Amino acid sequence: MDAVRLIVTSRRALAASGGVRELLTEVWQAQALAQATGSRLAVVGPPELRGEALGLVELAGRGCGVLGTPELGPGGPRAAQLTELGEPRPVLMHLGGLLGEVGIALVGLACSADDEATYWQCMEVIDAADESRDRVQEMLRKLTDREDPLPQREAG
Repeated sequence: MDAVRLIVTSRRALAASGGVRELLTEVWQAQALAQATGSRLAVVGPPELRGEALGLVELAGRGCGVLGTPELGPGGPRAAQLTELGEPRPVLMHLGGLLGEVGIALVGLACSADDEATYWQCMEVIDAADESRDRVQEMLRKLTDREDPLPQREAG
């Protein structure tokens, strides 16, 4: 499945998640998808994105690690369904939106957490999602710079 479709699916699943466990599972799914997308970009994406893409892999992996692998249904991780990257710009725009929504969902969960462990777990994953989103934004900036170079000044 292509990256944009998977990201849209993750955004819908995150929005529809109900309880704490379901929400944390969807956050894990989103982080795993960010990790897989970063990995794919590092291998087949534009060369100027590779460093940031590798950083995204590391940061999203940290988010997954904090949460631990949840019990997933028979479909397994959504990220395992990633077969096609597509154009980097729309993928990164959707991924940035997903990571922003992950952060918002986790802030809500942290504010209502009944125990300190859940609160701190949310804080760590918020940090990883925020830094991941920063990497995505930097990749979008690099794509913009590549597509719209500044005009050269005339010598004179």
